[in-house]
Amino acid sequence: MNARITRRGFLAGAGLAAATGLAGCLIDPANPANRKPGQIRIGSAMFPESEIVARIWALALADSGRDVHVIPQIGSREVYLAALAEGAIDLVPEYSGNLLAHYGEVPAGADEADILAALRAALPGGFLALDAAPAESKDAYRVTRATAEELDLTSLADLAAAAEAAGPLRIGAPPELAERPYGPDGLIGVYGVAPGGVELVGYGDSGGPLTLRALLDGAIDLANIYTTSPIPGPDGRPADLVTLADPERLIPPQNVVPVARAAAVDEAAREVLAGVNARLTTEDLVAMNQRSSGVEKAGADRIARDWLDGAAPGTGLG
Repeated sequence: MNARITRRGFLAGAGLAAATGLAGCLIDPANPANRKPGQIRIGSAMFPESEIVARIWALALADSGRDVHVIPQIGSREVYLAALAEGAIDLVPEYSGNLLAHYGEVPAGADEADILAALRAALPGGFLALDAAPAESKDAYRVTRATAEELDLTSLADLAAAAEAAGPLRIGAPPELAERPYGPDGLIGVYGVAPGGVELVGYGDSGGPLTLRALLDGAIDLANIYTTSPIPGPDGRPADLVTLADPERLIPPQNVVPVARAAAVDEAAREVLAGVNARLTTEDLVAMNQRSSGVEKAGADRIARDWLDGAAPGTGLG
């Protein structure tokens, strides 16, 4: 195997090298002189799930005989897309609906195939969206089992009646949900919730432990929590939550999709990535995120290798 795994610093130099223990081996990934012929450079966003997926792809490609260099934790979407455009990286994990929204309008009610087709049409010249995985990391509205039974909730379509019967429903979510088309305005416009029937309670942890604790403690009635976020209860086991169905597809699909520089990823590499992605499920991402953020605190490379080898519980290769 010939996969080199290192940390990327776009603007950093010797200081970062010393701080991360990479002094003497840190390269400038943006410099074409440092690239071996045929090498594929894979970047990731600055959160663990993105790096785990990047390393899964890197290890799979390396196992097929390719020279791969991982540049993790690059930064925000704007930063890593600029790196892709300039050729500092060749491939990066993305999420179909959110990336489409970055470039233009997301068709209302679109399914996974529609979103991927629209994304491919919207990408800049030279960019390519490869085959997406079944796995999605998307916004979801969740309630406790007790609230679901009390208010007869199984779907977002039930919220209008629940709000009318119980009064305004408190949604725990990042403050920016107020500006999203699938936020309170979307619930009002698409699912018929009366104006004032939902109230946003802002939490800055993007559906993390503060939001989850508020939901379990009854401080909020429902929460916006990503489908791949671990949801540990007080006893450490998964909390008993109900994810409300979205029959009108208010929340767009967010399938994991490799976005590549077309000139840098050949057909053989695309076939390897397609084979890996076909097996990657939402449940796999939940299990891997739990290994990363839970008690184990496993590294992304270890998690990726275990998934490819079928060693991690809850994976598509078990």
